[in-house]
Order: sequence, then structure tokens, then C-alpha cells
Amino acid sequence: MEQRTVAEIIAFVFLDLAVIVLLARLMGRLAVRLGQPAVIGEIIAGILLGPTLLGALPRNLDMLLFPADVRPFLNVLAQLGLVLFMFLVGLEVDLSFIRGRERVAVSVSVASIVLPFSLGVLLATVLHRHHDVVDGEPVRFLAFGLFLGVAMSITAFPVLARILAERRMHRIPIGVLSLACAAVDDMLAWTLLAVVVAVVAATSLTGVAQVLVLSVVFALVMFLLVRPLLKSLVDRYQRSGRLTPDMLAVVLVGILASASVTEWIGIHFIFGAFVFGVVMPRQGAAALTQEIIDRLEQVSVLLLLPVFFVVTGLGVDIAAIDLSGLGELGLILLVAIAGKFLGAFVAARSQRVPRRQATALGVLLNTRGLTELVILTIGVQLKVLDGEMFTLLVVMAVVTTVMTTPLLGLVYPPRVLRRDIAAADRAAMGLSDAYTLLVVIDDPPRDAVLADLACDLAGRESPAQVVLTRVVRRSRPKPEVASGLGADLELIASAGLELRELARLVEARGLNASLVSRFTDDAWADVTDLAASTDADVVLVRAGWGTRDGAAAGTPWPEAMQSTVVVVSGELDKPDPAAQAPVAVLQASDAHGRAALRLAAQTSIGRSVPLQLRAGDGWRAERRAAGVAESLRRVGVDVAPNQAEDRMPVLVVAPAGKAIDGAAAQELTPVLTVYAGTADRDRGMEETLARLTAQPGSV
Repeated sequence: MEQRTVAEIIAFVFLDLAVIVLLARLMGRLAVRLGQPAVIGEIIAGILLGPTLLGALPRNLDMLLFPADVRPFLNVLAQLGLVLFMFLVGLEVDLSFIRGRERVAVSVSVASIVLPFSLGVLLATVLHRHHDVVDGEPVRFLAFGLFLGVAMSITAFPVLARILAERRMHRIPIGVLSLACAAVDDMLAWTLLAVVVAVVAATSLTGVAQVLVLSVVFALVMFLLVRPLLKSLVDRYQRSGRLTPDMLAVVLVGILASASVTEWIGIHFIFGAFVFGVVMPRQGAAALTQEIIDRLEQVSVLLLLPVFFVVTGLGVDIAAIDLSGLGELGLILLVAIAGKFLGAFVAARSQRVPRRQATALGVLLNTRGLTELVILTIGVQLKVLDGEMFTLLVVMAVVTTVMTTPLLGLVYPPRVLRRDIAAADRAAMGLSDAYTLLVVIDDPPRDAVLADLACDLAGRESPAQVVLTRVVRRSRPKPEVASGLGADLELIASAGLELRELARLVEARGLNASLVSRFTDDAWADVTDLAASTDADVVLVRAGWGTRDGAAAGTPWPEAMQSTVVVVSGELDKPDPAAQAPVAVLQASDAHGRAALRLAAQTSIGRSVPLQLRAGDGWRAERRAAGVAESLRRVGVDVAPNQAEDRMPVLVVAPAGKAIDGAAAQELTPVLTVYAGTADRDRGMEETLARLTAQPGSV
């Protein structure tokens, strides 16, 4: 073969990178459309660029596109991507998930590792004789069995967390338990793999002992010396308000230095990167962590990891699997799936986890994804796995990850998931069966008046409760490989602290207050879900909240929403009781008008001020207004004389679609625009008035 110049090799590398990035993005998007994690599409893209597809075409296109003298350069980039990925995996290890669930999490995690590991070693006794030579050198059964056992035992925490977040299962008990089990599983599995690598790589018992001792020393140095030093990054980040190039340089130096140390020790460079991620500060570091993930993913996800998938795919030849290989694949899948599922399921049931939740645990912990490929790559580098076994195990990794989402849909169908999310939300907020007002808080100091208005809107309703909601819209997209869940949870907790002062104001008015905060990509979708799960009667929000640039005309919430939505425009202010300024309602006979009348009457009761009815033009409108006024007076509502212009309203309640003019249109007059929910649309005028009549304290 003709020797290429350096310039030709560089040109080939650039061409290969362009092809890799393009196909990885296309396949990743296709996977997402099919309900799978994007990383599955990118793994399949890497496989297709190898012998499986390109190599099966005429002229060996895989060798033509990825020549032998170019592959070492791609391999260096792939290993760098692997280092950054393992740092992100370590960065996401957060054992706070297991708080309060220690016994169940540890039991399930240990069982879901021990059983598949044992079955993997047992399977090795069957498979070893067919895969006992790699590159002409014999493979010891101990090395083969240990690696097969670890390959059966792993769970991909980032992919699992992403699946839970996309299905919103991280908000229900089984989702939190799954995260706890996966976090413990991650720590145990990587520790086990480090031991296995030490045993396989060392040439004697003395060598094994030396590697293990050095590994323990490295871990102690990282946790006892490096970790405290890294806490200064949080202080520097908070002072600067952003991740500076110097701070990111410190992180990168730490990753690469740690990786080189563990490679020198003899337990592979990925462990150094992983441990450096684990020792990164957690307390008060949510924003810093998120920025680090954002910066590193831009490089690793778009460029380096797809190269790793291609380098992996070059060693995968699915077309070469014969009938005996298919039989071996069947055994591998049986052991991998059954071992992980039964280990998790039986342990969960022994801890009295309900059957549906225990089944979901078994399904979720079978997720292997990219993490499995990392382990298999180490096996190839240590010459423990031959090409055929590597191919079979890569197929197993893809199958066990792809099956997770559809199986989870069967175990937890949408109706059951919605029910459990609603129950979890109500339990977390301590809600009772009461008249519920959900208040969307965007700026806590400014929106304190919204909480006060919600108490007014409750009127005579008893019992009544206010749910103060902070929906934090994302300023940046979610990460693709890392789940970003730990940073999300910490930022949401800090947002919840801002609501506590408002809760005290509500409780001082004699109403129960509950708090809820969450991250969102679609603000109104989350508020709509909360309104359903809390069974809210009223959703109170400022005008313009949650709308997007270029959004279509109309309301940003669904037509079938049960709750009545009250949109506040203008600046609210606490009314002066001495002024006795009335609350005005613009009358209309449709559902919006009936809802507006009810809420205006309740507000006048809550504020102890008169209610002013603003009828339309014509004698019919005036007659209808007189009848409504008389009905309201009978139930104890203080109705001001119609068109009492001497006392201008401090608040105008307007049905949706009703024109606002005159004094109500003044810029300083707050207007509550009422959109009737399905509950109000189902009530006629008589039922609306009867609801006021039936309230405690009515006359």
C-alpha cells in the first residue's frame, strides 16, 4: 500500500470527522423521534460505518473511508472523548439520592450486581472455549470470566436518569428509588471493574496487590486532599458569576492528570477521570456543575464521542455472526436481562416494594448504553475479548438499552403514570380536599401581591389552600449525554426557599400554603400538569408569563383545562381598607362571564369591599344586572349601586373576550381576565349563584 504523507493523513482525518459528525447527528435525531435516547442512534451510526454495513459493500468502503494509517489518529480522539465522558459520569454520581432509602437501594444494587455477575462467570464456562484466543495469544478463563461478569452487571446511570426525566418518573417514589439504586450500582460496578482490571492486567499476585494498594492511595489522595482544594472553584465561580477559562482549565488539567495517574498505576485511564468527577464539589455547586457539563458536552457529544462510537464500530461485524453466534447471543441476552431483572426484582420485593414498582426497577436497571461500551473497550484493549465476542456484547448493550423505554411503557402505562405523578405531587405538597388556588410565582418579591390576591379570591371558600408554584424555565438546553438531573434538583430546591416567605403571608391569612418548584422546557405544560394533579380550582398568573416569542394567538394552556385561569395585567397593590374602593366586574352571560362573576364576588368578600357590576348597554343587560345584584345581596355580597363612578374600582374582573374601556382601561388599574375552565363551563348562572349561597357564612 502506498505510504501517505502527513498532509494526506490530516486531510483524511478531517474528512472522516465531517462524515462521523453528520451521520451521528442524523442518527441521533432519528433515535429521539423513535422514543430512544440520542446516544443509541449515535452508537448505531458508529456500527454502520464499520464492517457491518460499509464493509459488506463492494470495495471494502470501511477501509477506504477509514484507512489503517488514519485509524490511530481517530483512536486518540476517541480516547479523549472517553475520558471526558467518564468525568461526566463521575460528576453525576450523587449519593444524596439514597437518603432515606439506604436499605432498599443497597439491597437492590448489590443483588442486581451479584446475580448477573455470578451468571456471567457461569456463562463464561460455556463460551470460553470458543473465545479463548485473541491475536494468537491465549485468554485465561479468570480474565474472560471476570470481564463477562462485569459486562452483565453494569447499569448506565446517565441514560437511566434521562429516561426517567423524559417520562417525568423522577418525581414519583419509584423514579427516585431507581436513581438511588443506579447511583449505588455505579459506585459498586466501577469499583468492581477496577479490581477486575487490576487482576487481569497484573502478571502475578504481587503485581495485583501493588496495583490495588496504589489505587487505594490514589483514591485517598483524591478524596482527602484534592476534594477540599476543589471547593475553592465554587467560591471563584460565585464571585465571577460565570465559568471562566481559568476555572475550566483547572478542571481539564485535573481530568487529564488523574487519567494519566491511573493509567500509570495499571487500572486504566478512565478511572482517574471518573474519580475526579466524583470528588468535584457538590454543595452549592449546581450552577457551576451545569456550566461545566454544557462546555464539555459541546466538544465530547458533537465530536469526540461519535469518533469513539466509530472506533468501536470498526470492531463490530454483525454480518459475520453465524448460527452458533446467534445461539451465543441468545445466551448472553438471557443472562444479561434475566440476571439484572431478577436480582433487582427479588431484592425489591423482599424489601416490600410493590410488584409494579419492583418490575419497573428490574427494567430500568437493565439499561446499559454507552457505559457498557466503555467496559467492552477495556476488554478489547486488554486482549480479553475477541472480535466476535466483542460484537455480541455490543449488540447486547444496544438491545438492553433500546428495550427499556417500550417495556417501561408496558409496566407503567400513561394513565398509571399520570395517576402516580398526581398522587406524588399532592403528597409532596401536603394537599387536602379543599378549594385550591395555584399561584404561578415568577419574581417572588414582586409577586407577593399575587399570593395576597389568591387569598382574596378564596372568599368564603372553606377549607381553602394556596399552592405557590415556581416554574424555572431553562436558560440553556438539557445536556445530551449527562442527565443534568442532580444540578436541576439542587437549583429547584434553592428556588423553593424563595417561596417560604410568601407561604407565611398566606398562612397569616388563615389559609393552608403549599410549595412546589421545578425546571421546565415548556412552562405552561408543567403548570397545566400541576393544575390537574393538585385538582386546582383557579390558576393565577401574570399576563405574558410562559409565552414564547412567535407563539400562535390564543391561550397557551389547553382548551380542556379544568381550572379557571385568572390572568393579571397591571401592577397590583394592597388596597387601603379605609378607601373602600369596590371590585368591579364586567358582566357577560357566557361561561367566562359566570366565572368572572363568581371570582369577583369572592374577591369582594375576601377584601370586605363592595362589588360593582358593570352591565352592558341596553335595558336587557341592565335588567339582568339588577337580578344578579339582588341574588348576590341575598347571599351577603355588598353590591355597590350600578355605575358608581364616585368610587373608582381598585380591581377590575373581566371575562375573556370582554372589551375593557373607560376607567378600567387606565394603565394603573389592575385587570383580572378570567378564562373559564371546564368546571365553570359546566355550571349555569343558577349553579354559579347557588355555589355562593352554599358557602359557609352565607345568609
